[in-house]
Amino acid sequence: MEDLFSVTASKDNQPLAERMRARTLNEFIGQEHIVGEGHLLRRAIQADRLTSCIFYGPPGCGKTTLAAIIAGSTKAAFAKMNAVTSGVADVRKVLEAAEERQKLYGQATYLLLDECHRWNKAQSDSILPAIEKGIIRFIGSTTENPMVSMTPAIVSRCRLFQFYPLGIEAVLEGLYKALADRERGLGRMGVAADDDALSHIAHVANGDLRSALNALELAAMTTPQQRDGSVHITLAVAEESIQKPVLQYDESLYYDMLSAFCKSLRGSDPDAALAWFSRMTYAGVDPKIIVRRLIAHASEDVGLANPLAMLQTVAASQALQFIGMPEAKLSIAQAIIAVCESPKSNSVVMAVSAAMADAEKGGFGPVPVHLRDTSYKGHERLGTADGKRNGETYLYPHDFEGHWVEQRYMPEDLQGRVYYKPSGQGEDVGRLERKQSISRETDNGHEGICPSAKSAST
Repeated sequence: MEDLFSVTASKDNQPLAERMRARTLNEFIGQEHIVGEGHLLRRAIQADRLTSCIFYGPPGCGKTTLAAIIAGSTKAAFAKMNAVTSGVADVRKVLEAAEERQKLYGQATYLLLDECHRWNKAQSDSILPAIEKGIIRFIGSTTENPMVSMTPAIVSRCRLFQFYPLGIEAVLEGLYKALADRERGLGRMGVAADDDALSHIAHVANGDLRSALNALELAAMTTPQQRDGSVHITLAVAEESIQKPVLQYDESLYYDMLSAFCKSLRGSDPDAALAWFSRMTYAGVDPKIIVRRLIAHASEDVGLANPLAMLQTVAASQALQFIGMPEAKLSIAQAIIAVCESPKSNSVVMAVSAAMADAEKGGFGPVPVHLRDTSYKGHERLGTADGKRNGETYLYPHDFEGHWVEQRYMPEDLQGRVYYKPSGQGEDVGRLERKQSISRETDNGHEGICPSAKSAST
């Protein structure tokens, strides 16, 4: 455990991002939807009435800074812990001190827990009574979706505030402040930066002000001074200081991107599907996961409207196995486009879902006698009580004209159930027409030969 504002190094040795951390709500950049004038969180902080809450959002968007502002403005005590390094024993010490403080002085205690999603159930449960009794006011800070990564018990006792990546203008505001600030920023160094250089840093930082300030500091510290002692940061210098776009990738974003990819496949948008595929690949998602989803959607969303889509996706999986990345990205991209451009039908998934739902209800009757196995010796000695032997009345379709014959295959308890309903899309059109033709033939009393068999015989 450590106090949030204990100083372990001189200010001169602190990174620029740490020195420029906002000290008041008026200095705070971004997140207007929760700390803007008149909003709930701002009012609660100003009134010193903030209750237990969770700050959820990507790195560099102000979660820890806002907690620091709360610590600096409250009359309550403030303790900070990190879920990675703190255990139940550390929690007990904080709770004991908070309870004693409350009894002796009537003073509340805030507990800030960084990376709170890393706490297990036992650790989370250890602070629940203290939260309920008001012994501590809990502030959890996490980059991962607390609804997924944290125990429901603690989430239900906290108010959730979602932070979003900062916009370009907000990041630029932070950069200009750092350049002008003579006390904490780079003002005393005489650093001048071209607008296009700052714009490049702001765009590549991808909403992470900490990353942008680190890049600005690196550019300022490594650029040779001019004759007058000033430092000039050009676009070329900025490009060297922050070379690669930052993609904040956690479990929540992984599932969100995978969901967007799948919905783009279903929505027949190859450009969007390729964009999400590329972002996931860039972020380090295992391409096998992407290919597995491709194969699934080839049946789920395309199905019999274009059976070749399944072959394309399985071929992409084999290409990934045989040649690996990055070469296999072409085969995967080809399969993505094939699935997107295929006519769509969910007849397969609807059919199997209905069949599985019936299977789960139970109540299974015996297999019809004519469909029972006859591959073993002595099968003719088994059958039913009324003397029918297994397989005795089975009609072999290939013995009939058109290789089809009217025969009951459905279990007795499911007579009349229809699972596969052709959608009329793509190649499903022909199947729909055949289904309708069979229905008309049956209604007219012609049950001997199906339409496809009749056409084959003429």
